[in-house]
Formats: sequence, C-alpha cells, structure tokens
Amino acid sequence: MPPPPISPADESVASALVDAGFQVHKALGPGLLESIYEECLCYELAKKDLAFERQKKLPVVYRGVRLATDLALDLLVAGRVVVELKAVERLSPLHEAQLLTYPKLSQRRLGFLINFNTTLFKDGVKRMVL
Repeated sequence: MPPPPISPADESVASALVDAGFQVHKALGPGLLESIYEECLCYELAKKDLAFERQKKLPVVYRGVRLATDLALDLLVAGRVVVELKAVERLSPLHEAQLLTYPKLSQRRLGFLINFNTTLFKDGVKRMVL
C-alpha cells in the first residue's frame, strides 16, 4: 500500500522553500560557503512570512534511551519540512542517507537536500518523502 500523499499545506511550504532557494542561487550562484547560503535562504523565507528554525536540535533516542548528543537540522521550515543544506562539488549517498534519517527522527515526512554548488539550481535539489 503506498504512503498517503503529502498534505497540501506541506506542498505549499515545499513550493515556497524551493522558490526561496532558487532566488538565492540566482543571486549568488555556486561557490560560496554553506553558512552564507543558509543565511540568505533564511532571509528569503522570512520575506515569504514562512517560519523556520535554524540548527534545530533533534534528540536522538537509541533503544529507548535518549543519548547525550543531539542532531542539528539545518532548517525546519514551518514546522513541517526538513532541509539539509550543502555547498559541495557533488552530493553523495551519505548526504541522501542523512536526509532520510532526519525526517524519520523528527517525525516529518518531507525533506529537501539542497546543494547550492551547482550551475543549475534544479540539479542541486533533491526531494525525499517518507
């Protein structure tokens, strides 16, 4: 049985997120640090009146025990969409595995891996649904 579709509210957030990322990439292009892209993406999200949390701490529970170390999501947008940002030559399977883990641990279904170090923005965007 296929998973239920993503809610219209999540799709709306996803669309606004991708548009914000595109605006950042169009203005800056590739070649900068991830932290610069994160700052600019947050600026664009704020312009769209989208709530977001940066470096959102996510507790890790292993076999029923909460570990002393937390994960940090790059962004959680509107409390709904997990975003992992990169500025690397190419995405690796490890980056994709990371993105799959974060929504699972945060109990969200939709995540985006955005690599700003690409010539075309669309080539750096990976959407993942749990």
